[in-house]
Amino acid sequence: MITIRFCVAAIVALVLSACASFDRDDRGDVPIPPKLVSAMKAKGMTPQDPIMIRIHKQESELEVWKRDRTGRYALLKTYPLCRWSGKLGPKMAQGDRQAPEGFYTVNAGMLNPRSQFNLSFNLGFPNRLEKSLGWEGSALMVHGACSSSGCYAMTDDGVAEVYAVAREALKGGQAAFQVQALPFRMNSRNLALHRGDPNMPFWRNLKEGADRFNVTKQPPTVAYCGRRYAFDEPAGAMLDPMAPCPAIEGDPSISQKLADISKSDEASLQSSTPAPAMSYSDGGMHPVFREILAKSGPERLAKMTSTNVPVSRPDAALADPYEPMMTGSTQ
Repeated sequence: MITIRFCVAAIVALVLSACASFDRDDRGDVPIPPKLVSAMKAKGMTPQDPIMIRIHKQESELEVWKRDRTGRYALLKTYPLCRWSGKLGPKMAQGDRQAPEGFYTVNAGMLNPRSQFNLSFNLGFPNRLEKSLGWEGSALMVHGACSSSGCYAMTDDGVAEVYAVAREALKGGQAAFQVQALPFRMNSRNLALHRGDPNMPFWRNLKEGADRFNVTKQPPTVAYCGRRYAFDEPAGAMLDPMAPCPAIEGDPSISQKLADISKSDEASLQSSTPAPAMSYSDGGMHPVFREILAKSGPERLAKMTSTNVPVSRPDAALADPYEPMMTGSTQ
């Protein structure tokens, strides 16, 4: 009798363990698609190489940059954002529906493989500068689906690709990757377009970091002082965000290139006429999704938000939105 009971118990335990394996949530283990791995190889990259992410709010795009065999970072792929909420400008208050703008650092502990929006990673808002300025908010994410209350929402398949690329880079030895969340592509034309916006001093500060990356193709070191971001401080400098920035001498050749860019920006600003302030109903989405919404309605868009729709440029009209296209330049 004991033997029979033992066998029955063993069989039940085996069945239960088998059922548990069927219920395992393995979304976080999704592999990098073979086509994207091939694109990495063609660009001199491996899945283990470090990454950096850039978000352009106005254009509703997310870029994945990756270090190649030269040691510099190159653009791997651009993804359309299906939804972001709020308007151009930084997030300052809990509940303001603003998607944040700034420089953030994401480590493995900030990846969420069981997000209610498929997969996600936390941007880390507020960072140390934002906390010092009294800006508040929590759980600001990049995630799937097509809904936002202060987050950057992609398609489910799109966030799965980005999540897998980030996971493998972190497994490969990168301690954390930088996210540059920017209001728009940081060029002279856009600065001139938004010349009259009260956020312009803040945006000019963000542009310093974006310009440094464009010149060096290395994610800039980020410190905080003088109530702003500082990008030429020694790596890991723990400065007081509210105290004046110390005088630091950077690489003369890089400093000259950055000075030339700043001079060009200033000339554009002085010669431009401020555009009327932009009005928002609430946030925005990439043109490819707006087109689907206009032509086919919300039902069609809801079905497509589980399908990745890479694009080559912000105004691209895709004949076949399911056909992935790798991008080559962003400026």
